[in-house]
Amino acid sequence: MAAKHTVTLRPTNPEAGDVVAAAGLSGRFDAIRAELEVPGEFPAEVVAEAERVAATPLSTPERDESDVPFLTIDPPGSMDLDQAMHLERDGDGYRVRYAIAHLESFVEPGGAIDAEARRRGQTIYAPDQRTPLHPPVLSEGAASLLPEETRPAYVWDIRLDARGEHTAAEVRPALVRSVDRLEYTAVQEIIDAGTDDERLVLLKEIGEKRIALEQERGGASLPMPDQQVEEVEGGFRLHLRPLVPAEDWNAQISLLTGMVAADMMLAAGVGILRTMPPPQERAINQLRRVARALGVDWPEGTDHGAFLRSLDGSDPRHLALIHESTVLFRGAGYTAFDGELPELVEQAAIGAPYAHVTAPLRRLVDRFGLALCAALSAGGEVPSWVRESLPQLPELMEASDRRTGGVERATTDAVEAATLADRVGQDFVAVVVDVPEGRDDAGALDVQLLDPPVLARAKGAAELGAEVTVRLTQVDLATGTVDFEVA
Repeated sequence: MAAKHTVTLRPTNPEAGDVVAAAGLSGRFDAIRAELEVPGEFPAEVVAEAERVAATPLSTPERDESDVPFLTIDPPGSMDLDQAMHLERDGDGYRVRYAIAHLESFVEPGGAIDAEARRRGQTIYAPDQRTPLHPPVLSEGAASLLPEETRPAYVWDIRLDARGEHTAAEVRPALVRSVDRLEYTAVQEIIDAGTDDERLVLLKEIGEKRIALEQERGGASLPMPDQQVEEVEGGFRLHLRPLVPAEDWNAQISLLTGMVAADMMLAAGVGILRTMPPPQERAINQLRRVARALGVDWPEGTDHGAFLRSLDGSDPRHLALIHESTVLFRGAGYTAFDGELPELVEQAAIGAPYAHVTAPLRRLVDRFGLALCAALSAGGEVPSWVRESLPQLPELMEASDRRTGGVERATTDAVEAATLADRVGQDFVAVVVDVPEGRDDAGALDVQLLDPPVLARAKGAAELGAEVTVRLTQVDLATGTVDFEVA
């Protein structure tokens, strides 16, 4: 799904929120990881191989682009930096150079690191720790595009016209050097203050043009509130993190690269795409009926993508529609092909074919897509280790997605329960975001509490989009479940 937009549920203050002690949650987080079979420490042979290749890489790109002033934009404290960018004008268009960590320099096909990465699938984030895809000596060290360090990378060189449409592209290994390490909020503040840094000026300019093109293609971005569990001194805090426009602009550079990669794969008849079928017409019509029932204007001729971008999560009726619109974003998966093109090639939320190639330190499939595209761009043969692995990757990634989603849901549920543990009997303001039919717990509503930002079930009756008062009746810390009823 495409990038999210700023959503702030009133009256939540992102700096406020109850802090729950870590002591009671650490054991629960460990139990969740055990239940979902999250890998633990790296095996000794994997660590030994990682330390060896970190000191002496398997290969080093011959091309040197370390004089290009790349910059990185990531969340605060990130060490596993997959991407660095440099943006400049190119006539009346633009030149985008996007450097992506070059794991071919460190991961031997069929070696211990490769085998362990296939077992893990992706980095898993929990409130108290993260379970990395690769040993930190690589993902936070030798392979990471850290500032003021010369690193091997795949450098995507993409040319755009004045509208932001890509006109030409190539990708090749090169040495790069990032000179600025930035985070989203700082980037937004710098741009808003009127920076003369052309790279950041163009991030906004290109980002906005790419968003406009996404809307033209019929892409759809779901502005779901970004609920987060943040580790703070002494425990954890549940809050809704305000997103800034710079995150959307930054995401558009990544989406652009994934679209270019998909085009390369389709032209060559070999690759692995991230696909999602278009929403069924009856689902769109159902959403239109819900909008009418809620009194939310959906102008005639406006497609669902443009409509979703216009919604405001601080309005209870809009918030209910945002939750209802998840029916439009179903069926995402990975589609590998070699020879005959698959029937479904598009990622419907983007409105174009798309491939994952921008996060190899954190996601297994990207390493294969990058090596494949670099070979195609150079006019060479697809490496045999890539081609032989393509049929296995969808299953590996889908299993990893299920495990990752399970960890995220269960750990968030645990923090929600801990946040509410001493508030049984209290009343809370909430918005009814779903009135399900045919579910086992008939008579239960899905409600979004405004403060603290908890999504939960509540027994009772109310209309979709209604602002209601719900009473907390029970909390089970062992399972992370909370029970409400409409007061």
